[in-house]
Amino acid sequence: MAEILAPVEARLRAALGEPDARAAVTFLGTDRIEVLRFIDGDVVRYATLGMSAQPMADPSDPFADPVKGPRAELVLSVRAGLADTDQVLRKLAVLAASPQVEGVIVAPGASLDLGEPLWPGAPFSSVLVAEPGGLVEDLELEAPMEAVRFLPLLPMTPNEAAWKRVRGAQELQERWLSRGTDLRDPLRASVALD
Repeated sequence: MAEILAPVEARLRAALGEPDARAAVTFLGTDRIEVLRFIDGDVVRYATLGMSAQPMADPSDPFADPVKGPRAELVLSVRAGLADTDQVLRKLAVLAASPQVEGVIVAPGASLDLGEPLWPGAPFSSVLVAEPGGLVEDLELEAPMEAVRFLPLLPMTPNEAAWKRVRGAQELQERWLSRGTDLRDPLRASVALD
């Protein structure tokens, strides 16, 4: 585990700078998940560390490979100072532990729902997993292990999550883009879905 997480943390530091805080959460039967906080001007970024220690596997596969399989960490970016977003740390750890706990394979286009606000007063209880590579580049690992992908999380309101289930992730992202939605605003309202 350490042989994977050390270069993962190094990649995060190279892309985002030095973390100014970190928290660790351990769930029964899972590996430890850390969440690192990075401040970049008026944006705060939260990144998980520990999700990539094990490859994600299909829960229905009785012969899941302990080495091969997709690996990922999660990255959430929000505007600083507008809400108590540090309360998202435990929730991000829950999402990062979901492959081990629930056998979920987290991939771009997926929705992850917590069933409660991401932080106190947040209008979001779920996130859309976006395409990696923009903020933090994939980290190649020694074969046969797959690269670690750093997946951005985009908070969704309940209306947006329902619309995404019907129309798909691509259409929701296009709607956000066409309406100039500030996805980093921790207090934003739902985009118009007419």
